[in-house]
Amino acid sequence: MKNILIITVLVFFSSLNIQCSKKDKNQVPTAVNLIYPTQNLLCIDTTIAFDWSEATDPENDVLEYNIIIATDRDMTNVIENKITTSSELTVILEKKTAYYWKVDALDIDNNQGTESEIFAFYTKGEGVLNYAPFTSELVFPENNAQVNATSVSLTWEAADTNAGDTLTYELYFGEDSSLTLMEDTLTVKSQVVVIESGKSYSWKVNVKDQDGAKSIGQIWSFTVN
Repeated sequence: MKNILIITVLVFFSSLNIQCSKKDKNQVPTAVNLIYPTQNLLCIDTTIAFDWSEATDPENDVLEYNIIIATDRDMTNVIENKITTSSELTVILEKKTAYYWKVDALDIDNNQGTESEIFAFYTKGEGVLNYAPFTSELVFPENNAQVNATSVSLTWEAADTNAGDTLTYELYFGEDSSLTLMEDTLTVKSQVVVIESGKSYSWKVNVKDQDGAKSIGQIWSFTVN
């Protein structure tokens, strides 16, 4: 009878520990929405008041925000990386430069919520009438994806602060890291390519306007199962 009592007590406390563990598991904050600068904005001033929505936390933790500003869409060439408790931050940037920004919410345990979108904008230069397009934005397939197919439609997005500009695209594609120029005057933002099982491929898209201004795209990769 004594052994049965001991076992019952142990089971009770084990169950209590499991329940407490589940209750204590921290949940991450929600993603923020970027407000200003808006997507593909041409900023007249280089002193920019970045603004975003506040995130919410399931446990009502105090939140901080990590704002990252870079000069490439891949967010590797970072020129500003700050943590703040506010949902806005003023930063002074260089003229006639394309920038990309995002904001991630962090809770008290430094758990990061879902990443925000990445927005592009351009700072105006004195006397500049034409601006280079923004770098191409990956749509499909995702970078480092696994693909099950014999062909794939490489798809991207592109934008220019000069609304009247006509954009064309240089598409580079090849096995592994070897890239070959496939098309240099594409007017559509997709191209079907034939692929083989067991191989890896890389590709990139450069964006040009009618005046010859060009942005060089980053390299993306995928593997065929």
